Amino acid sequence: METKYDDWAVKGFAVSALFWLVVGLLVGLWIAVEMFYPKLNLTPWLSFGRLRVVHTNGLGLGFGLAGIFACSYYMLQRLTRTPLAFPGLAKFHVVLFNLAIALAALSLFAGMNTSKEYAELEWPLDLGVVIMWVVFAINVFGTLIKRQEKQMYISLWYILGMTVAVAILYILNNLEIPVSLTKSYTVYSGVNDANIQWWYGHNVVGFIFTFPILAMFYYFLPKATGLPIYSHRLSIISFWSLAFAYLWTGAHHLMLTPLPEWIQTVGLAFSIFLIAPSWGSVVNGYMTMQGNWDMMRTNYLTKFFIMGITFYGLQTIQGPTQALRTLTAFFHYTDWVIGHVHMGTMGWVTMTIAASFYYMIPKLYGREIHSVKLANVSFWIVLIGQLVYTVTMWIGGIQQGAMWKATNPDGSLTYSVLDSIAALYPYWKIRFLGGLIYFVGILIFIYNILMTMKRPTEGATEVATQAA
Repeated sequence: METKYDDWAVKGFAVSALFWLVVGLLVGLWIAVEMFYPKLNLTPWLSFGRLRVVHTNGLGLGFGLAGIFACSYYMLQRLTRTPLAFPGLAKFHVVLFNLAIALAALSLFAGMNTSKEYAELEWPLDLGVVIMWVVFAINVFGTLIKRQEKQMYISLWYILGMTVAVAILYILNNLEIPVSLTKSYTVYSGVNDANIQWWYGHNVVGFIFTFPILAMFYYFLPKATGLPIYSHRLSIISFWSLAFAYLWTGAHHLMLTPLPEWIQTVGLAFSIFLIAPSWGSVVNGYMTMQGNWDMMRTNYLTKFFIMGITFYGLQTIQGPTQALRTLTAFFHYTDWVIGHVHMGTMGWVTMTIAASFYYMIPKLYGREIHSVKLANVSFWIVLIGQLVYTVTMWIGGIQQGAMWKATNPDGSLTYSVLDSIAALYPYWKIRFLGGLIYFVGILIFIYNILMTMKRPTEGATEVATQAA
């Protein structure tokens, strides 16, 4: 008996992801130039403060979540051997998602902002986000309940973890009192507000930019290479350890602040512990490739996945060690942190989503990828752009921190704030160059995907048998 999957929502979210990826990157390039050419702050609507949140939300939620939803709906059906429980609801999900992202962008352009990192949307849009997440959760749990494959592969656990955790995080941090249609105030106050915000802020990044991306890695790497994952047991241990540890690490964003020291220490301790479960997945990926490393040359998808998990590994060493008080005193608020974040988003997240699309889209449309050569070219250009960007920010951040801390023999500061800003101009120009190179690589990737979609083969719907 054949199982037919409903992939309308998969395709819808895939196209949505590509659109918001271009929009988000264009905004990012604009604000990168604003850093060294502030005349581009032409109107309040194009000021750095407004564009930055459009950039982060457009890429983090517009591109990131659209890619995650596309791949989640794809993996969910195939790992359960069951069509989506509510395909009509999934179509509504696509429409509601894009409406929410468009309205979010417009509201942020207009300056409607709660000022809470990764939670800037005002209360009417928060309600829309909650409804959207409930719609997604209904399909996830409904399909899992009806599943024909009883064994739950690790990717399903990561999708479940994301679905449950993000719902709790988003609702609790966004409890607010509306005072008008466009303005609200959080129910929390003072240091408690900061603590709740970074419990949310760090973990929403973890459960969106880690859990579902690991789900993709664990599913699409074996599919792309034809190699079984090295250890399913290790993946499960890493999952539960990661889920437990992540929830305690948010306070490392508030080291050396009025937050009670014991809470800071808990955040620091769990941040260091986080290295172990994170590297459990890194090691799992590397060991999957043992004896088959030649695929890094012969299989273009392997390069994406292995470099992606490598950047994840670097990210999960750099991030936890930044929680150490000595290091956070030096690096916090510097461009080093910008480099750290973008190594994760440009290297780990985007590379893994791109590789997943490169595998998934040809399957959905029943044909080979438009151009393997272009896929390889996009990989190298994206890699170079990301490295130019992040390494430049690391170096600039070190100089920035050193200038802030430098003192004269009498204890006065050696450099003014303006001195440190002027010193960073060359780094900001190189960062823009890195972003531009990266953008070119992304455009090649998008062109390759769209050309693959353009001429679908007759009878392209993927069909899997129960025995497959």
